[in-house]
Amino acid sequence: MTTAETKTVKKIKPATLKKAFWNWFFWNGCSQQAESMLGMAFCQSMSPVIDELYDTKEEKAAGLKRHLTLFNTEAQVGSICNGIVCGLEESNANGDCTPDIIESVKVALIGPTSAIGDSLWVATIIPILLTICLSISQSSETLSWLGPVIYMIIYPVGTCALSWWLFRVGYKSGLEGMQKMMDSGKLDNLTDAMTLLGLIVVGALTASYVTCSLPIQIVRDVYDATTGTTTSGVVIFNADDTLNSIFPKILPLLLTLGVYDLYAHKKWSPMKLMMLILVMALVLTGIGYLCGVYA
Repeated sequence: MTTAETKTVKKIKPATLKKAFWNWFFWNGCSQQAESMLGMAFCQSMSPVIDELYDTKEEKAAGLKRHLTLFNTEAQVGSICNGIVCGLEESNANGDCTPDIIESVKVALIGPTSAIGDSLWVATIIPILLTICLSISQSSETLSWLGPVIYMIIYPVGTCALSWWLFRVGYKSGLEGMQKMMDSGKLDNLTDAMTLLGLIVVGALTASYVTCSLPIQIVRDVYDATTGTTTSGVVIFNADDTLNSIFPKILPLLLTLGVYDLYAHKKWSPMKLMMLILVMALVLTGIGYLCGVYA
């Protein structure tokens, strides 16, 4: 009997896979920094897998070192990366893979998982969930507490379920499954669809929850020649009603686009943006009092 025939095939235990997942789920954002982004968290996630698969101190040190490098993704959907790399480390321990392939795969996964995660989770699922919970809270004063409670339950449970499912999919299907999905074009279609859906949701949120009005109106006393009476305080012109009759909700839209432009392109900080909105609110409120809108 040859050595190859008696060689034991190494397999990651289910308990070790769960530990690797929980390490990532609870600690993925705790070590985020500019040098390696989520690299330290990824290494922490892979540490139980490295410890189980490799025997010598040198092999374990090399395994941990290759996972301390730069890595970044959207944490929830990005758990599929951890699952894929667990499978690759298992293959490497059995001599069917190389460390160079593992490092190359990690880098290749950053782009698609980040795009899908940001589009699917951050820009679509979370805004939809927030919209539902806000609507529940605003529907009744007696049920105003229900929206936050639903969000506090569904968000962590949904996050955990999605991340764990993707982690297992990554481990079972491995790199080949990811490559087939990318080659088929389904990945690009899914990303485009989620991006479009996310933009629709953000647009609906803007129209529903962002309020901005132009409190300018012209008020005059109107004399009715037929009756010989004078009606005081008649609104002849209302700027806000006129704008909404031409383009409904145009001011909230312009405010949202302006804030986005300042944040994304001009690199304004959230604090500066909040101060700008506060100053605008004070100025417009003062104009409203001068024009008699709030009198």
